[in-house]
Amino acid sequence: MRTLVLGGTKFLSKEIARQAHERGHEVVCAARGLAGAPPEGVELVRVDRSLDGGLDPVEGTFDLVIDVARHPSQVRRALAELAGRAGHWTFVSSCSVYSDEGAATPVTHPPLADGADETDPANYGPAKVACERLAGDGALLVRAGLIVGPDDLSDRFTYWVERLARGGPILAPGDPADLVQLVDVRDLAAWTLDAAERGLTGPYDAISMPFTRGELLAGIAEGLGVEPELVWAEPEFLAEHKVEPWMGPRSLPMWLPLPQYAGFMARDTSAILAAGLRVRPVADTARDTLAWLRASGHEVSRSGLTAPEEAELLRELLRGRPVGLRPGA
Repeated sequence: MRTLVLGGTKFLSKEIARQAHERGHEVVCAARGLAGAPPEGVELVRVDRSLDGGLDPVEGTFDLVIDVARHPSQVRRALAELAGRAGHWTFVSSCSVYSDEGAATPVTHPPLADGADETDPANYGPAKVACERLAGDGALLVRAGLIVGPDDLSDRFTYWVERLARGGPILAPGDPADLVQLVDVRDLAAWTLDAAERGLTGPYDAISMPFTRGELLAGIAEGLGVEPELVWAEPEFLAEHKVEPWMGPRSLPMWLPLPQYAGFMARDTSAILAAGLRVRPVADTARDTLAWLRASGHEVSRSGLTAPEEAELLRELLRGRPVGLRPGA
């Protein structure tokens, strides 16, 4: 089987290329090559998808094409320039296509209008919708949620792995019963290839079923072999002290305000589980992520609180409370 990965040098697309090669596929990665190298044994064809004819260096036909683009213009060019040379098409989309993060039954954004700025992060969801529309009904649409695991540079899940490994009192956001969802990059890559090989089409929310933040942190602790001292902070306290949600500097990653985002981490993903997605235990992902952190030397800095920021917030939160009392305990 001959497989073209449009990307293949970073995180999910690189893991897809690696696993496809291990399965015996002849794998070609088409990318600029600026984000890194493809997996060992995989051919890299350097392309520039921002240009008309940018995929001209890619030769031959392919049984599978897997695209992770976020810009509709790139998807449009790829479909035109590979027309007649591509078999099954997979487009890796995002759960950000949904417009109402608080809805139990989500509705997608309107597609990004022609001429709108597809590079603007605020247009990410509508741009992914436009990409899905271009790929069409005959494509597999993998609406990925929060992807975690080794090589994750976003530092969302990774923040919690590093923080629990470091020890001491740990500021935890919201309530232990708040829902979260994630998917290990290796599990998502495996299912994407399985589904493409089987010829599946249509949209799938590609993430675990919801579970609680308390279970998340307990799973991480199990994988690291630690017993964390968690100090739960109410959302009002976090907002008052300008702690950002989800990701980025001065944030507590994977925390979202409720009820505004009640649907974002509470998707019913029974369809993809029925279609074969296998979700490994959080403990396994945490253990492997910590091993990658130590081996790679990656420093968690893109998301989360710095040690001084967290210490200051803990002092403020616990001021005046009896010794040993922990909010949310």
